[in-house]
Amino acid sequence: MLRPRVLCLALASLLAATASAQEIPAPRDVPYPGTIKLEVDATNLTQRIFRVKQTIPVQAGALTLLYPMWVPGGHSPKNSLDKIAGITFKANGQKLEWRRDPLNVAAFHIDVPAGVASITAEFDFLTPTTGAQGRVVMTPNMLNLQFLAAALYPAGYYTHQIMFDAHVTYPAGWTAFTALHEDSRNGDTVDYKDVPFDILVDSPIYAGRYAKNIDLTPAGSKVPVRLGVVADAAKFLETKPEQVKVHKAMVEQALKLFGAQHYDHYQFLFSLSGQMGGNGLEHQRSSENGVGTDYFTGWNEKVGFTDLLAHEYTHSWNGKYRRGKDLWTPNFNVPMQGSLLWVYEGQTQYWGNVLAARSGMRPLPASIDAMAVLAATYAENRPGLTSWRDVQDTTNDPVIASRAPRAYRNYQSSEDYYQAGQLIWLEADALIRARTGGKKSLDDFARAFFGVNNGEWEIQNTYVFDDVVATLNGVYPYDWVTFLRSRLEGKTALTGGIEASGWKLVFKDKPSAFAKANTRWGGADFVYSLGLSVAKDGSIGDVRWDSPAFNVGIGSGATVVAVNGQAYDNDLLEDAVKVAKDSKAPIELLLKEFDRYRTVKIDYHGGPRYPHLERIEGKPDYLTPILTPRK
Repeated sequence: MLRPRVLCLALASLLAATASAQEIPAPRDVPYPGTIKLEVDATNLTQRIFRVKQTIPVQAGALTLLYPMWVPGGHSPKNSLDKIAGITFKANGQKLEWRRDPLNVAAFHIDVPAGVASITAEFDFLTPTTGAQGRVVMTPNMLNLQFLAAALYPAGYYTHQIMFDAHVTYPAGWTAFTALHEDSRNGDTVDYKDVPFDILVDSPIYAGRYAKNIDLTPAGSKVPVRLGVVADAAKFLETKPEQVKVHKAMVEQALKLFGAQHYDHYQFLFSLSGQMGGNGLEHQRSSENGVGTDYFTGWNEKVGFTDLLAHEYTHSWNGKYRRGKDLWTPNFNVPMQGSLLWVYEGQTQYWGNVLAARSGMRPLPASIDAMAVLAATYAENRPGLTSWRDVQDTTNDPVIASRAPRAYRNYQSSEDYYQAGQLIWLEADALIRARTGGKKSLDDFARAFFGVNNGEWEIQNTYVFDDVVATLNGVYPYDWVTFLRSRLEGKTALTGGIEASGWKLVFKDKPSAFAKANTRWGGADFVYSLGLSVAKDGSIGDVRWDSPAFNVGIGSGATVVAVNGQAYDNDLLEDAVKVAKDSKAPIELLLKEFDRYRTVKIDYHGGPRYPHLERIEGKPDYLTPILTPRK
């Protein structure tokens, strides 16, 4: 408890800070006078530094410049303010004093002298040099420039009213991909056409030494769609015709689904790297996508490709053009709210997986196996959602945790509006198909809700909960309010769509090829048997709450050193689980926790358990038609 004197001092400090804080102008929907020139030098690859210079038209008096904090698509204030350094402001060559706002540390206050028509702002963006500092975005062979992290903008204006003229200098000989259009080029410096700040932020850049732009434009379409790939080495750019074919089919299936395009061209930004950090971030006319080097060269035809590209492409319709009203903000420093993320991300998760299947990027058997993994997760491995929180509450997770690792992910839950949302929309689709005899489906909702105003992209078409319900009722009249709320608020199980689609979840003693290929870190999955996942080196990941492993005191972060007296490896523990099924003896694990060792005995005899889906005899199959390509 604070003593009265200490409390008074604390209050005095807060009042003093409040008094010293300069008022930050609220955003207004009026044009900013003049165009801001932004110059980014992206050539310092060895030290991984972006050098930034801005020339900003101004008027004499108080000026507040903001560093963007709320990340579109990240749904949280997690931008890289801590990575900018060396900030200086000048007018007519003379240095200007600046003050950081004590209550809004992303705001910089400057007093502009009389007679000054423009000022320059310069700073260094010190990108992470190791993964421990954040996502690596500069390597010897590629870079990812996000203008959100490399620009200041004036307070007091909507971002769509602030014009920017961006210039970027690249390493010699590199190729750059972006949704921006070039205005001119001088050597390795590109001058992009002027755009409002919101569009500039929505138009990041991938550039690389080894690069390839693959045309995915559907036959007969006048709107280009391209896959811009940068890689650690030229050999990773090699593609087979059948690989390109399924990626092109994904674009074709998306256009058949939505029936409209909300871009003047679309540029996938795609990195194949073991050095630059992986990611997936949506934009209106592009998307940032990062995976490992073997995406093409290590292709497993039975398992197929990840749904990443299909997911981020879907966001051009769902999330960028159409966006929940409480997620739209006039600038990047006004807080966002995510109450409708189960539409924004949940239905995108649904369509991303559907498009991956319909295009052949992921074969039908693997797509069904992926659904089995999802069903098992919400049938048995999300105890937090059946005990203390619901899916709707997880829409606050981007602000609560910003995707920081969690000790007990299954119990704490984290952004479950993605995959739980996917299951909710599967059930809605199955319901519509069943009630209309297959004449209507969630495809009709997608076209009616997202496929409006073909060609429009420079504005955001917002919606509220009632708009979602009204469009669903336009497809098939039903009590959609209760349907959605009961599942979002934890009153109805999330896995009903599996059975409604004519399938059931079962567990077998061997994992599917899809599940095995997607086990992380070369480890093994004992989630539905012992209740834990183990990496190749024996380190324990998530431990399922109230599982056999949890109930004998095993926690995440420990390391399995030995199984029944033998040095740990994945196969050894798998064999022990099999043997225990016909034995009364417990499974004995030697654990290392920090500098201590202890032995635990797990009295489990249920054998290996891996999720699969099986058809329900005599019930219509709606899942297969959902995943089948549209003609």
